[in-house]
Amino acid sequence: MILYAFVLIPIIAGAVIYLIPKKQMRWVAFALQIGLVVLSIYNFALIRLYGPSEIVLGNFAKIAGITLRCDTLSGALIILTAFIFLICFIFGLMDKFVNNLFIFFFLTLQALVMTIFLSRDLFNIYVVTEVSTIIVSVLIMFKKDSRSMYDGMLYLITNIAAMTFFLIGLGFIYKIFGSLDMNIIGARMHEIQDAKVLAVPFAFLMTGVSLKCAFLPLFSWLPKAHATPSAPSVVSVILSGLYVKCGIYLFIRIREMFMPALEMDNIFLIIGILTGVVGFILAMSQKDIKMILAYHTISQLGIVLIGITAGGEYAYYGGVLHLFNHAVFKSLLFLSAGIIISKYGTRDISKIRGVFKKMPYVSIMTFAAILGITGAPLFNGSISKYFIQSGVKGGIVEYALILINLGTIISFIKFSTMFFGGSVKDRIHVAFGKKAAVTIMAIMCLLMGMGGTLVIRSVFNYSVSINMIEYIKKTAVYFASLAGGYLVYMKYLKKMKFIKEGLEMELSVNGIAISMTAFFIFIAGAAYFIAI
Repeated sequence: MILYAFVLIPIIAGAVIYLIPKKQMRWVAFALQIGLVVLSIYNFALIRLYGPSEIVLGNFAKIAGITLRCDTLSGALIILTAFIFLICFIFGLMDKFVNNLFIFFFLTLQALVMTIFLSRDLFNIYVVTEVSTIIVSVLIMFKKDSRSMYDGMLYLITNIAAMTFFLIGLGFIYKIFGSLDMNIIGARMHEIQDAKVLAVPFAFLMTGVSLKCAFLPLFSWLPKAHATPSAPSVVSVILSGLYVKCGIYLFIRIREMFMPALEMDNIFLIIGILTGVVGFILAMSQKDIKMILAYHTISQLGIVLIGITAGGEYAYYGGVLHLFNHAVFKSLLFLSAGIIISKYGTRDISKIRGVFKKMPYVSIMTFAAILGITGAPLFNGSISKYFIQSGVKGGIVEYALILINLGTIISFIKFSTMFFGGSVKDRIHVAFGKKAAVTIMAIMCLLMGMGGTLVIRSVFNYSVSINMIEYIKKTAVYFASLAGGYLVYMKYLKKMKFIKEGLEMELSVNGIAISMTAFFIFIAGAAYFIAI
């Protein structure tokens, strides 16, 4: 029954709040989020004690029905979903745009995200993802200006096209296996005698999922959606901090499903490296605060993909841990960016100075996120990157990770320039709710850095340990990268035209369609030759 609650309660509550046009109803939504956090933690504790819980809707046979299944990974993501939505309500509860209609869409999206994490039926995942795509588009366009309308429609068209690939793929899967349940398909995968028949359905499914994950070259839609100027900051938080994790989660599940017959990790490892490198290059060339953060979402997802596909348990668990860590520090960065933009009236980083003098508290909290994303010792990004690097130690992938982190450091050196300089005329007042939200997230950046091994042990029941000598070496590399990155930026990069004036990579709808087609052909061809 708990699994039903995660799917139904937010939608029902959102509908009730919409039908009762009173401002006080926003507090009902806030109380609901607290209840969902408590319920998600209780659900996770039950899973840890008694194992995964499973429900087949309508009491059909599992092969024909829609299965909701919650294991420790799904349970942890449910906690993350409830927690991030609670933070968003703390941050924006009193904002003018938060009316009953916004709350209805917001809570509906929360239910759909939780359903994606719980569902094991491929067609159900397709339907829920399509509906969530429409809801996200509405939230992007919520303020109804021309820019947000364009960004929302671009997001809608590209993501519907991606899920069309997914729909065709699951049609092939049903023809081959006679079921759409991922667990049943995975169990039967070893019965496939000729793996070449899986190349096309695998490519269709992975093309749709890879666009959701914003892997290279399918990422051009993401910055426009996540950083659209008119979307409320809490929408950017949900999209970049949480919703994009649905794509990564589906990638993990589909990868596991095909693994007995088709192993494509080396191909996606290369894609992960390229995604990480291109992401930080485009990030450091932006002038818009939110665009910098959006492109870094692409880069960090590349790191997650590297961890998942590099081979070895340490790298895999480090990659999944980085998924959670990214949700925390990126949410904090978008929240603080929202505060800065609203107070300064601009998103241009070159026009913002003296944030530390005018908003010292918010600045300190923001630096916790910067330390997290750059992998500073004791902060959350450091521990997940440590495990990924431990799993690929001594190879070219380790050096690629160091390069990506160096690029991240350089980009956030540029980002940090807005905190310094300027003059102090008056301190800028920041509302208590916004301070509370960024404080909680900053504390989480530190706690997850210090308790990363506990998270892995809780989610996967796998004990990992930190080699202090190796961690000290990684710390030394971090500070060397910090010093080197500062010198390179101040002496060379700062003067370059594409760093000063900005660089934009925007594909048209036709360009995105061509890139999806090319990606599909590449993955199908690679899968076919690997299966020979």
